[in-house]
Amino acid sequence: MGSLPDPGESTQPPPSFDDFQRQTSLMTSCTLLWKELSDHFTTLEQDLIRKSDALKAKVEALSHETQQSLNALESRESSISRSLSIAYDTLEHATKMSISFSGEEAEAEVDDSEGLLMKLRGFCRRMAAKEFWIFVTSRKKEIELFRSALPKALSSCVDPPRFVLEAISEVFPVASSASNSNSYDLGWACVLLLESLIPVMMDPVLGKERMLVTPSIKGKAEEIAEAWKKSLEERGGIENVKTPDVHTFLQHLVTFGVVKEADVDLYRKLVVASAWRKQMPKLAVSLGLGDKMPDMIEELIGRGQQVDAVHFTYEVGLAHKFPPVPLLKAFLKDAKKTATSILEDPNNSGRASHMAAKKEQSAIRAVLKCIEEYKLEAEFPPQDLKKRLEQLEKVKIEKKKPASPAAKRTRASTGGPMPPAKAGRSINAYVSSFPSPPTYVRSPPSHTQYSPAAVPAYPAVPGVYGLGSRSPSYVYSPDAPPPAIVGSYPVSPVSFPAYGGYSNGMAPAYQQAYY
Repeated sequence: MGSLPDPGESTQPPPSFDDFQRQTSLMTSCTLLWKELSDHFTTLEQDLIRKSDALKAKVEALSHETQQSLNALESRESSISRSLSIAYDTLEHATKMSISFSGEEAEAEVDDSEGLLMKLRGFCRRMAAKEFWIFVTSRKKEIELFRSALPKALSSCVDPPRFVLEAISEVFPVASSASNSNSYDLGWACVLLLESLIPVMMDPVLGKERMLVTPSIKGKAEEIAEAWKKSLEERGGIENVKTPDVHTFLQHLVTFGVVKEADVDLYRKLVVASAWRKQMPKLAVSLGLGDKMPDMIEELIGRGQQVDAVHFTYEVGLAHKFPPVPLLKAFLKDAKKTATSILEDPNNSGRASHMAAKKEQSAIRAVLKCIEEYKLEAEFPPQDLKKRLEQLEKVKIEKKKPASPAAKRTRASTGGPMPPAKAGRSINAYVSSFPSPPTYVRSPPSHTQYSPAAVPAYPAVPGVYGLGSRSPSYVYSPDAPPPAIVGSYPVSPVSFPAYGGYSNGMAPAYQQAYY
């Protein structure tokens, strides 16, 4: 029989070094995996805590805003009775003044601000909207006096919003046939009246937070806005509408609070198309375009309207995103390029220098005004621009100086100034741009009188320059002696001054025509 194994002896072979190394690698991998998982869960926990804190902050902010809104609603509700009482007293006072109107204010002399205010109040108390409109539009030079007097005068109306709508109805939303020719010129008056109406319609307690507009007037304002939008399509779209008309429409929306979210894209296009107007940045914010301002500013920069873009950036506080100084320098650079292209254009040879200088001057003035308005002197010193502007002004003044007397043409016989050439009386008369050649007339003796027509003139050149002419072209020098003329009387040579002031004594072969 075989021998039994000894219980104290191991039947398995001892572990090798490879097995030990493999187990060590496994433990290391498990440790790394555990650490990675632990870090991952720690990161997730931190993210959850951070998001939870953000949500709590938002909830607290929303709660604070909700509480503010509730307080505002309570304030508005509690102020309704007081505001209505004040508005009723104002209306009652205006009604009594209108009934007891004596006519003295309507006949007041408009020689100062007090007289102007009395005159305007007379129209308002009588609700004479048409007469009021004619009076305002006939005094555009007194616009600053109107700006301060109109709100006071409109407060004397029984119904100021209706009064203003009736006043501007001649040209807005669509001009009548009688005023169609100058409707765009009266946009300033429409905007002025609509701006002056805002302080009159403000709530006496809450101010601009609540405008006192009746539902009927607001409905009428909405109808006018819709009529203007329909007429916009008939006039050829945004590209063909005039800027004063656009300004009136946008101010109408802001004044009566009839802005619609569905028309935001239309408002944006209208604002960009008329961005050079000073009031456009504020109107854009009032129209609810604040969130679209970055795109609008970039569009203005792409259109070469960097100065307008600067005004928009400061209105919404985006000067850090769109630095103004590089924009102003780019605007000056573009203006310089435009001026150079004007000088190089052969079609503008007559007025090229004047147009180029005018373009550069307007650009420099706009930049200087922008630097002064936004206090950019430290970043963009204006001294060099002012010197350049003075140089352009000097050149302009020198060009306006009258020509010297030596440059004037003189009459051959008397030495007096040559009158300008006149065209023939006939309809088909041809006026040549070429000068007629000098004609020699012999001087008669003092004791003889005769008609110069009997003396043959120097060979004449046809006055009309035609394609079929075969006459040779030549230039005659006044320094050369004239040819002998056959006649019974001696003839002395006549010396002529240089033609047209030319120093070489030669008459030009042709004179350039300016059209």
